[in-house]
Amino acid sequence: MSPLKNKYQLFDEKNNAAELGGGKERIEKQHKAGRLTARERINILLDPGSFVENDKFMTHRCTDFDMQEQQIPGDGVVTGYGKIDGRLVYVFAQDFTVFGGSLSRANADKIIKIMDLAMRMGAPVIGLNDSGGARIQEGVESLAGYAEIFYRNVMSSGVIPQISAVLGPCAGGAVYSPAMTDFILMVKETSYMFVTGPDVIKTVTHEEVTKNELGGAMTHNSKSGVAHLMADDDEQAMMMLRELLSYLPSNNTEDPPIVPCTDDIRREDEKLQTIVPDDSNKPYDMKEIITSVVDHHNFFEIQAHYAKNIIIGFARLDGRTIGIVANQPAHLAGVLDINSSIKAARFVRFCDAFNIPLITFVDVPGFLPGTNQEFGGIIKHGAKLLFAFSEATVPKITIITRKAYGGAYDVMSSKHIGADVNFAFPSAEIAVMGPDGAVNILYRKDELSDEARKQKVDEYRSNFASPYKAAEIGYIDEIIYPKETRYRLIQSLEMTQSKSKSNPPKKHGNIPL
Repeated sequence: MSPLKNKYQLFDEKNNAAELGGGKERIEKQHKAGRLTARERINILLDPGSFVENDKFMTHRCTDFDMQEQQIPGDGVVTGYGKIDGRLVYVFAQDFTVFGGSLSRANADKIIKIMDLAMRMGAPVIGLNDSGGARIQEGVESLAGYAEIFYRNVMSSGVIPQISAVLGPCAGGAVYSPAMTDFILMVKETSYMFVTGPDVIKTVTHEEVTKNELGGAMTHNSKSGVAHLMADDDEQAMMMLRELLSYLPSNNTEDPPIVPCTDDIRREDEKLQTIVPDDSNKPYDMKEIITSVVDHHNFFEIQAHYAKNIIIGFARLDGRTIGIVANQPAHLAGVLDINSSIKAARFVRFCDAFNIPLITFVDVPGFLPGTNQEFGGIIKHGAKLLFAFSEATVPKITIITRKAYGGAYDVMSSKHIGADVNFAFPSAEIAVMGPDGAVNILYRKDELSDEARKQKVDEYRSNFASPYKAAEIGYIDEIIYPKETRYRLIQSLEMTQSKSKSNPPKKHGNIPL
């Protein structure tokens, strides 16, 4: 055999070894656990044939604990770049079949190289996490690798979209990189995240808890709010990542992609005329209004299971990406509380960082009262949402569908904190508080009969709990028929498209954390 053929044969052998990862047995074990391999995930995520791999043959450099005897090309992470819908993205996928996907110094270097390239080229980074954590045999070198990844997460924040999919275990220091990215997706039954596992918790606090209860997909999507999206399996997770990315620009200097729109921009929905009940204490589903007005009724909700009294997510109007923030009167009457304020504030800041206009649907009776909320810091947490809306310089359009009471009216993207266009339905009630509460305070020294009290409540409602007082002084730009909402929003988006506003020069604000 010629020397050249020998070289090709060696190349093929190394290539095959790298692509086989931890070997057939471990791949089968991964499949039996209901999880795909790193390469299978990448193949589903990216456009067919677009993946270009980096550092395929890199191996660890550890000689302690006889590690030099165990060297697998790629060393437990697959890194590279490719395309989603024809747009450049960078990706790293941890390979659980190789050393449990644990992070070595070499492994970290591969991820760092990808993150640095993404920043230079202005393209998103997607991390497919499936790792047992730091590689214990490497000690501080592994920890240094983590810290350098964390640093790049922070430097990339607000510059390029960073998305994490947790597709297996993610424990200890490994959780902090996903936590600093923009969105975290988890998979039911097969993925979990926690700083300390069930065994440590049992030893220290004597609490007994399973991995799934402690850090499973539903726990982090509904209780902690750490995760934003949840998929049934790895394949659906990859499809969800593709859809999420379709709403986002590649970096903070670009606008989100515009999709050709075949949905009539003047489409009206008569159902909206009666969706808000006459009884102001009766709930209705705000999502029905959202899905009615957006293109093709398609709303990509974020954190659907967490703080359900507020709704956040992406949609399109005339093919343009919008970020939606909406109170949900069907849950806790749509009040603002600690969790909903934090959920919405972070979303508003993401949209502002990436040039995504904000549409806010308002039906808010106020902030949730109670000692739990006050002791938990509702003042500073509510202020986060106020800070986020005030700071945002993207186009901001607000529609008050019903209640807009007290300080919550101010917070929900009111005219006074920089909204560009403020609409109200004829059913809107804009006041310091509800008519009943107002009458109780205004006439507390008077002994009113039931009939007289009812009359005062009706007077207050007609004089103050309506959109007309606010419209008379210019705080509401226009009162609109609900059925016209779609076209009015599209007109406003078109009008604000060239908006140019910048905040005072500063290093950064001091958001109340």
